[in-house]
Amino acid sequence: MMYTESMSHLPDPIHQAEFYTDTPVKRGIAWLLDTVLIMALVVPVILLTAFIGLFFLPVLYLLIGFFYRVITISGGSATWGMRLMSIELRDAHGQRLDPGQAFLHTLGYTVSMSIPIFQVISILLMFLSERRQGLTDMMLGTVVLNRRF
Repeated sequence: MMYTESMSHLPDPIHQAEFYTDTPVKRGIAWLLDTVLIMALVVPVILLTAFIGLFFLPVLYLLIGFFYRVITISGGSATWGMRLMSIELRDAHGQRLDPGQAFLHTLGYTVSMSIPIFQVISILLMFLSERRQGLTDMMLGTVVLNRRF
């Protein structure tokens, strides 16, 4: 079920296109940066567990990444990678995401990453949709905008 509430509080993608310019590419770069940051958080856990954590590496990465995303998105409506790329998440009302929305967005991201066809659809939507929304964004009514200065 897609989010259907009016998105009139968001910048118009035709008359204010600068808010959406290059956001799919910036999201990709932010994702790479976040992946490196999450791995930097995983390494100390592996060391602290005397390398036993290596047996659970996928689970460790998933859990640490999930908490990283929820905490950073709820704290500033963007992960650290997104902040470095000057983009941020906004809800359908143009507001920053609250902790509940950050949790749901991260859950949607995690599900789409675990099912390859969903990830492909999401990436295609980011490049083809009017507001450059991925699958999770469309479900929740969120968008990624170039940060307002």
